Amino acid sequence: MPVMPGAEPYHHKGGQIGVLLCHGFTGSPQSLRPWGEHLAAAGMTVALPRLPGHGTTWQEMSRTRWEDWYAELDKSLADLRGRCAEVFVMGLSLGGCMALRLAEVHGEGIRGLVIVNPSITNDVPLLRLAPLLRLVVSSVPGVAGDIKKEGVTELGYARTPVRAAATLPRLWALTQAELGKVTQPVLVFHSPQDHVVKPASVRILRERLSGGNLNVVELNDSYHVATLDNDADRIFAGSVEFIHTNASVPLQRD
Repeated sequence: MPVMPGAEPYHHKGGQIGVLLCHGFTGSPQSLRPWGEHLAAAGMTVALPRLPGHGTTWQEMSRTRWEDWYAELDKSLADLRGRCAEVFVMGLSLGGCMALRLAEVHGEGIRGLVIVNPSITNDVPLLRLAPLLRLVVSSVPGVAGDIKKEGVTELGYARTPVRAAATLPRLWALTQAELGKVTQPVLVFHSPQDHVVKPASVRILRERLSGGNLNVVELNDSYHVATLDNDADRIFAGSVEFIHTNASVPLQRD
């Protein structure tokens, strides 16, 4: 299946600190490409994979599930860990949820997390009906493109495949159940004016990550896809500072 122009994965060979970037549900690497390029310019080795079923057509995505997307990220993480001394994981929306899940599974193999408007709970009433809805309709209106900045668009699907969406509650449940395993430092960038993910996800993180390892920064000039929005530079600079603070090996610039 041809990949939409701009939705291609991005990789950069840099220093001994690796960063895995996880894009969101029905989105593509395009939403995180500027972030990845900023990290690369700061000397990091960067992996931004395209998740299965994304960046092509929603019909193709309908044949995938969360386990497929997670497996792609897990493979990229293993590759980074084989090439770098330390690895950080960063993600947007559902990519933030999968970043947390990777941290739960791999523990000390991940140095820290930076997540933007993470989605870790079902706050869309319609989604509760997805297991039944998928028997009736194949797609519903999409969620891509929630950006405040004028003239900026997200490369994502206009339709959401119901069959793929119906697999999300299992991922959310697994991630929530094991949040106590996340002992790494976690930096969350949160947009109060998010029209896709409700505040419940950040509220859960504040409640469950009570070991002093969580820092939440509010983005008051951006909507959901903040990595392409008015506060993008704050995210990019903040993530580099986060790495400087938490890495135990020095950054190496090209």
